[in-house]
Amino acid sequence: MLEQHPTSEQTALPRRASLFGAPLQVVSVGLGSFTEPFGRYAVPTRQVDWQPPFGGDPKIARLLAELADDQPGTLGGRVAAANAIAVTRILSAHPMLVGVGTARTSLTLASGVGAGAPLPERAILHAGPPIDWARMCGPMKGAVLGAILLEGWATDLAEAARLAASREIHFAPCHHYRAVGPMAGVISPSMPVWVVRNESAANLAFATFNEGLGKVLRYGANGAEVLTRLRWIAETLAPSMGAMLDRHGPIDLGALTAQALHMGDECHNRNVAATSLFARAIAPTLVRTVPTRVAGDVLDFLLDNNHFYLNLSMAACKATLDAARDVPYSTVVVALARNGVEFGIQTSGTGDEWFTAPSTVPDALFFPGYGPTDANPDLGDSAITETCGLGGFAMAAAPAIVRFVGGTTRDALRYSREMATITLARNPSYALPPLDFAGTPTGIDMRRVVETRVAPVINTGVAHREPGVGQIGAGITRAPLECFVAALRALGDRVGGTQ
Repeated sequence: MLEQHPTSEQTALPRRASLFGAPLQVVSVGLGSFTEPFGRYAVPTRQVDWQPPFGGDPKIARLLAELADDQPGTLGGRVAAANAIAVTRILSAHPMLVGVGTARTSLTLASGVGAGAPLPERAILHAGPPIDWARMCGPMKGAVLGAILLEGWATDLAEAARLAASREIHFAPCHHYRAVGPMAGVISPSMPVWVVRNESAANLAFATFNEGLGKVLRYGANGAEVLTRLRWIAETLAPSMGAMLDRHGPIDLGALTAQALHMGDECHNRNVAATSLFARAIAPTLVRTVPTRVAGDVLDFLLDNNHFYLNLSMAACKATLDAARDVPYSTVVVALARNGVEFGIQTSGTGDEWFTAPSTVPDALFFPGYGPTDANPDLGDSAITETCGLGGFAMAAAPAIVRFVGGTTRDALRYSREMATITLARNPSYALPPLDFAGTPTGIDMRRVVETRVAPVINTGVAHREPGVGQIGAGITRAPLECFVAALRALGDRVGGTQ
């Protein structure tokens, strides 16, 4: 209600509303105080959370403007054509589990100087972008020491630590050898690996065998029970699976993943259905191929390990995304990975270059007795699933996952819808029943991430800062926007943008 003796300023609003012939509504993109005068007269206002685009970086703003023009012959047109190629390669991928090998005999350097060279004899691969021993986080250091003991390069932890610091060990990201590993991601030469072949592009990808929960190497544990389990995996589980595959033939991982999405998995942190489907697929051949007692032990291990399929899912996603690498001008993201210190991304059009920012602690549900101060920053190669449209991008298919990572069923649906704003396609092979069978959002476009400031969402386990304690929770994290800004700037430099 107006005052009895309004000033000319105070009467302006009612007159202006009458002038426009409709109630006045106000949208403010400036300071919140801009709307205060309107509030005195009950004029509806809406405050927009606005900030200068791209952190006020004019070069990034100009580059995005250039890339938005997708007419043939323009820089944006070349990017659009390149992205169409990359996305087609992702959507047409056909990942098949074809065998079991060892890191020593299977892994070769993927690209760069010495491409095709075998894994060095004293090499240890790790998750995420490159990092040396001195900078590694606690869980990764613990896993490295365990791998050194497993290989017999040292007889105790003290000797193993001296060796790790001596520069006699060749450290490299798993991704550099076409492999992926969960959490610490450590792979050493004698470890068995799954061999996955993308039949559409004839490229291979690799992953270790999942150890299960509890005291495990991927969380930095390296005691006797951990090494005993790893030796059983190498001496019994892996050969049994290899013999089974020789007799059974390749297993279609894409089809298993698609079915698991219809049964409540998102194939990153929830793999109950996928593990069950895999066990069902292999059991008849396994019991006809290996001794009954061994088959029983193998199936018991799968029964007690709902995460068994995770490593297979990761290898399938790695094989899928590697087919989309090295497309000049493409802005499609082909890897999201974390080493517990830094978060790194790689994109199709920028080759093997990593773009990094500090890794952060996920927003998590913690197990009793633990909290954020106990947690290690985000860790692992398993975000390759999100890069491929699974995990956090497919949470709509797995509403029960929120009981593990936090949030509500509505949040799970929201994440999958939100990720469609930063991707170039939906994958019809991976349908989400709660979203009327829409395909999972696929093909992260770094341009859209930078322009919208919507970062890829990742659901993830949380490791304790100290090696060997293990998992202490699970939650949600986001890829740092700085990685995408740096990658976009590098692509612009490479293709002559903003010239």
